[in-house]
Amino acid sequence: MFPVTPATILRWRRNLVARKWTFTDRRRPGRPGTRRPVKALIVRMARENPTWGHRRIQGELARLGYPIAASTVWEILHAAGIDPAPRRAGPTWRQFLTAQAHAIIACDFLVVETMLLKRLYVLVFIEHGTRRLHLAGVVAHPTGAWMVQQARNLVMDLGERMAGLRLLIHDRDPLFTSTFQEVFTADGLRVITTLPRTPMNAICERVIGTLRRELLDRILILNERHLACVLQEYLIHYNGHRPHQTRHQRPPDIATQSAWDLTDLNDLRSIRRRPVVAGAINEYHHAA
Repeated sequence: MFPVTPATILRWRRNLVARKWTFTDRRRPGRPGTRRPVKALIVRMARENPTWGHRRIQGELARLGYPIAASTVWEILHAAGIDPAPRRAGPTWRQFLTAQAHAIIACDFLVVETMLLKRLYVLVFIEHGTRRLHLAGVVAHPTGAWMVQQARNLVMDLGERMAGLRLLIHDRDPLFTSTFQEVFTADGLRVITTLPRTPMNAICERVIGTLRRELLDRILILNERHLACVLQEYLIHYNGHRPHQTRHQRPPDIATQSAWDLTDLNDLRSIRRRPVVAGAINEYHHAA
């Protein structure tokens, strides 16, 4: 057993005095922390607006009624791994193309071989912004006059949506004649022809690949009429039901995705399968 020395007693007394005058029980907490929803909103604003810095976000929050210090916004963005002061030299290619997508429509040819190895041509148009697909026509021997007529038909089908389009993209196929281009330039569109062996028309080429993988590689085509019927039925599925990643899993013809409350579903038996396009593709819907 260690003896108690005078120094120990004096140390005990100093500790007691220190505890008495700290006022730990009566001390108020410091500045309250930023609420989690506000932090989430700051991160959301930064991701949706890559060129906004912490001071710009602070001003937007103040306008919404959430006063917050710029330094706090800086700390929240830094903790989330986001640059609080992003570069302002200009947008990236992805950002630039996304901003221009609503004004672009592209076209290309889809080539299909029938059962008897007869070659058919399908003129395909796609709107970049909505990913809405248009099948202009099916023909065995496309001509310049046929191309002009399909262009006129498309302009009539688009109607008021033509006012929002500014650019038409296609390759250097000789079938895209000057008369074909004039149909679109008369409505204010600028025609851009792609350079040889460059993926400038990648979205249209991608949808042609989708048509092959999901449909044409699984069906034997008999003739022009058969191909036109199959493509028209697939067009309804593509524009009205098929989800698209760039549109947050929404089809082109649906502006907002309908949300189902999964808590109201006792099981998955309420989901029904509906074959379309001669059974080549299945759609799934909730039972009424």
